Amino acid sequence: MLFQVTEIAFDFSDDVYDEPITDEYKEELRDGVFGSIWEADDEDDLIEEITCATGWCIKSIDYRIILS
Repeated sequence: MLFQVTEIAFDFSDDVYDEPITDEYKEELRDGVFGSIWEADDEDDLIEEITCATGWCIKSIDYRIILS
């Protein structure tokens, strides 16, 4: 199935970096995923795909299914 991300919030609370995460970085990360098309089997797989691609867990996500 194809999914288009319409809204996403990452979980930046598990901060493992020595330096603080900037708002610019957070915005760039969100913008990189927002509106993009992802291929996944279901919602859980979509979340796993995005988490693996970005390195960040997801707090919340909205999407629409793209019908082919």
